Amino acid sequence: QLQAFGGGLVQAGGSLRLSCAASGRTFGDYSVAWFRQAPGKEREFVASIVYSTQYYEDSVKGRFTISRDNAKNTVYLQMNNLKPEDTAVYYCAATFTYTISRIGPAYNYWGQGTLVTVSS
Repeated sequence: QLQAFGGGLVQAGGSLRLSCAASGRTFGDYSVAWFRQAPGKEREFVASIVYSTQYYEDSVKGRFTISRDNAKNTVYLQMNNLKPEDTAVYYCAATFTYTISRIGPAYNYWGQGTLVTVSS
């Protein structure tokens, strides 16, 4: 089971850190990703990490950082210089394999989502 938390309301230019904690399974170096879904839009890939290798969607490169703390069995998404267009429900997802993918159906474990709202 995955639990995502850390969302909230922030002004443009601000920062938030999202956390994704796993219970009952160990992330280890397996693939973990963040996706987001804005109102009226399709879910989109944001970032993923496998081992320590990171992948990012182009619009968040240089602003978001995905990282992992194996001791805490948690994956983070540090979001800096947030923009109103980053407003969305953010979901963490895992495969508990080393699969590298930007496609949602590749992930079979999902957190409940945490809402990020960026005001202008």
